[in-house]
Amino acid sequence: MSLVHNLLNVYLIVLAGRAVLSWLPLSPNSSLAPVASFLYAVTDAVLAPVRRIIPPIGGFDISFLIVFIVIQVINSRI
Repeated sequence: MSLVHNLLNVYLIVLAGRAVLSWLPLSPNSSLAPVASFLYAVTDAVLAPVRRIIPPIGGFDISFLIVFIVIQVINSRI
């Protein structure tokens, strides 16, 4: 496997981690708060531009889904 393929797989795991943590009620004093902060910082660099192009639909942010699918498509072509 190529380095790009491996990096994309790691980023998919980071995205999935962000999704899981977004469902949990985390307080700033939580032991997971630094992890969540890191995951949000790493993923917002990609998700924010997509959010500017495609606004939430019915209050549901689909930027995550779009980025996840695009990465999967790119990964399948490598």
